[in-house]
Amino acid sequence: MSVAQRVAVVTGGAGGIGRAIAARLQRDGLRAALWDLDARAAREAADALSNGRNDVVIGVHADVTDEASVAAALNTTLDRFGALHVLINSAGTTGPIATGADSALGAWQRCIDVNLRSVFLCSRAAVKPMLDAGFGRIVNLASIAGKEGNPSMSAYSAAKAGVIAFTKSMGKELALTPVRVNCIAPAVIETPLLQQMTDDALAASLAKIPMQRAGTADEVANLAAWLASDTCSFSTGATFDLSGGRATY
Repeated sequence: MSVAQRVAVVTGGAGGIGRAIAARLQRDGLRAALWDLDARAAREAADALSNGRNDVVIGVHADVTDEASVAAALNTTLDRFGALHVLINSAGTTGPIATGADSALGAWQRCIDVNLRSVFLCSRAAVKPMLDAGFGRIVNLASIAGKEGNPSMSAYSAAKAGVIAFTKSMGKELALTPVRVNCIAPAVIETPLLQQMTDDALAASLAKIPMQRAGTADEVANLAAWLASDTCSFSTGATFDLSGGRATY
């Protein structure tokens, strides 16, 4: 199968890391569906990435925390492109910046839903079309917070730890199939998501990075592109650090 025949879904694809990954995959020759809660932003991002060619990149409305919405977005993608080969689970939110004791249940649960429930729903939906296609790559965006547990970010840390564990489980479950499942655990990355963090929380995170800088969305995209490719053949259920030297295990 040529790369040009492959189709990728990128959740949260209208901006930030998701858009950077979609742009990289599109440059590599894949067609892409940008799933995003903001339908207008998804369409505008798709038009910008493809110069208006809806046979290359499309924007699709999707609430990735909702089972029916995920099913509808998948149907739209399959109707347009006919197959699915790559899923990038990059939709996310930092959630409440508060101690676990002070976090409101609703905000805590919303963070779990956006960061973890969405990975389950989208990955579950993607497996059958990938098996039908005879090729599949699922790339989940976790976080160094899922390994270390960031203070005042208990919901986010718990959700990303769940993403890492879910990746390990699904990778093992699909090990004897053509589908590989891996995740990326970045440290601080320069995206609009940083605006959800307080200055103190951001400074504390940057201080832990030996390279003394945040990563870039393009650096995440480069790793995601490899994990989505044929050359990632013997890695599954794995977590790939992208932390500027912060990660210690």
